[in-house]
Amino acid sequence: QLHLVESGGGLVQPGGSLRLSCVASRAILSTFIQYTMAWYRQTPGKERELVASITSGGTTNYGDGMKDRFTISRDNSRKTIRLQMNSLNPTDTAVYFCKETSGGTDYWGQGTQVTVSS
Repeated sequence: QLHLVESGGGLVQPGGSLRLSCVASRAILSTFIQYTMAWYRQTPGKERELVASITSGGTTNYGDGMKDRFTISRDNSRKTIRLQMNSLNPTDTAVYFCKETSGGTDYWGQGTQVTVSS
């Protein structure tokens, strides 16, 4: 059973919006709330890049150029983080990955494909 399960990807037209979700399916609620969670994205031939992260206290950090269109949030009661993406353009096309950092170790989901195209 996968631990981090992403969903919400798909095909969207330029200017559109998507909301991604990531559920930490095997996390215990009392520990999930301690984790720093993040979204990364990757396109073929490029390194994975930070989209946004959120700490246990709710402090957010965004990758370059991401803050004006993307919003990361967490719902601890559902062991879930989300990424609201607005005003999408073709350069946002990528596989989006969820990452959990706990005990100094990073755990990754399998990713969800986002394609922005007309």
